[in-house]
Amino acid sequence: MSPEVMETFKKRTLIISAIREYLDKREFIEVETPVLSTIASGAAARPFVTKSNALDLQLYLRIATELYLKRCIVGGMERVYEMGKDFRNEGIDIRHNPEFTMIELYQAYTDYKGMMELCENLCSYAAVKATGSTKVNYQGTELEFAAPWRRLTMIDAVKTYGGPDFGAIKTDEEARKIAREQGLEEDLKKKLENCSRGDILDACFEKFAEKNLIQPTFIMDYPTDISPLTKQKPGDKTMTERFECFVYGRELGNAYSELNDPIVQLDRFTQQSKERELGDDEAYQLDEDFVSSLEVGMPPTAAWASA
Repeated sequence: MSPEVMETFKKRTLIISAIREYLDKREFIEVETPVLSTIASGAAARPFVTKSNALDLQLYLRIATELYLKRCIVGGMERVYEMGKDFRNEGIDIRHNPEFTMIELYQAYTDYKGMMELCENLCSYAAVKATGSTKVNYQGTELEFAAPWRRLTMIDAVKTYGGPDFGAIKTDEEARKIAREQGLEEDLKKKLENCSRGDILDACFEKFAEKNLIQPTFIMDYPTDISPLTKQKPGDKTMTERFECFVYGRELGNAYSELNDPIVQLDRFTQQSKERELGDDEAYQLDEDFVSSLEVGMPPTAAWASA
């Protein structure tokens, strides 16, 4: 009965159609992957648990489509995407819902810089299709979606908006000291003594920088500690080729150059298993089948996901 709500539904339909149109023109293949799985992985989130009576087996509603879509890349699909429901058994607020629609796309033979170009061009294309312009008024603020978008590293973003300089913080203990000084203990997902420099950099980013990112912005180069499926930056084992895009102080999407080394991936999963033992119930679960698929061989690949 609300004209405003009806207009939102219409624009949502136009945005979804525009996304499909943009990707289909670029020879992406749309697929559907399983919603039920024996492992909940591909994201850091708590899953919904269910049971198959026929198989007498515990199953999870998917928290992401990532690992199945990567299998498509291994199988020879060089450009692939899926739009569908994911489920995360977490809190509810203006930015989170237990069931939500997600798009994930994967492209072989590119990297996270290529994904930045695709992301900003796709979003500006969808804005024009839905509103007639790359300029969108949201709650009284004019947002400009035309490319190119602003780019900042995570370390520079924290420093720019008044936080500590993590370029000068080299050890976990130094970072923990910063966390105590900033009163971040309650913002961390696990006990402070178990947190790494990367965990605390991420918490500082959320405290100091995120709310200030109003115009579309790419935050690049995330810590390896919090990016277990991501390729490392050349010459820096502490950072990865990952970005998230932010609009109006909110995360719009997550992307990275995919880790395609099965040995390193197994090591990362093993570390995540240790994190779960230490109380981080959002840590990734080991997916042995996915590691086996990487052993078959996945080409250099980058991906982007947005809810």
